[in-house]
Amino acid sequence: MITQVDFVKMVASGNDFVVAQLPSYPLSQLRLAAQKICNRKYGVGGDGFLVLEKSVKADIRMRIFNPDGTEAEMCGNGARCAALFISTERKVHDLNLETKAGIIESQVESDNIRIKLTDPKDIKLDIPVKVNDRSIMVNFINTGVPHAVIFVDGIDNIDIVPLGRQVRRHKQFAPAGTNVNFVEIWDEKKIQLRTYERGVEDETLACGTGTVASGIISALKMDLKETDHCINALTRSGETLKVYFDKKGNDFSNIWLAGKARSVFKSTIAL
Repeated sequence: MITQVDFVKMVASGNDFVVAQLPSYPLSQLRLAAQKICNRKYGVGGDGFLVLEKSVKADIRMRIFNPDGTEAEMCGNGARCAALFISTERKVHDLNLETKAGIIESQVESDNIRIKLTDPKDIKLDIPVKVNDRSIMVNFINTGVPHAVIFVDGIDNIDIVPLGRQVRRHKQFAPAGTNVNFVEIWDEKKIQLRTYERGVEDETLACGTGTVASGIISALKMDLKETDHCINALTRSGETLKVYFDKKGNDFSNIWLAGKARSVFKSTIAL
């Protein structure tokens, strides 16, 4: 039974996480711990609980638990925090993280952390989805976790939570559901986005896999030439994340997400 957890509170582009190295615990205990720890009134507070365990495939195994207790396959900004955590502890700059979505490479240079994501899959463009008796065009992509991407104008003036909640649970994306990204394209090198995150069930200040999803779908929509690219993505936190990728037709590879991360404080919580 988990009675207390030594942790580090970490932030990457406005996404905040509680990071802890733990031995193997039953899933039910980790889910309950995540709900208590991520609670912003009675716990530490966070967009996710990152559990770091020993791995036989990589330098560390990272498990991601949402505030509602569900376990996610992958978390881009969480992976950047985990990489910084292990890099600081072991005094290394390059390491691999085992996740449910596959092995994630990382490179740490001070507070700048880059991660290489698995290649995206299940890309579908212009899916008509009926919400509130009207049809909206939604794009879909899996960048380790499922993401819907909706293009909008005047992104700062949109109340994304009610719409995001409906798309997140729409039958089109059942049974797993999806994260929902609202994107405004500025030019071929810059986009702005806001994300409603599955498991958090609210808007977050940033989403790493959502940023990558938005960058790739934007590249398809803009019909960028077949070469290497970098898209700057302005998040709700005000920080800009960089998405690097190679594009050949509609296929994407060598995908990297880069941005800053930092430790905020360390402590122990009794459960």
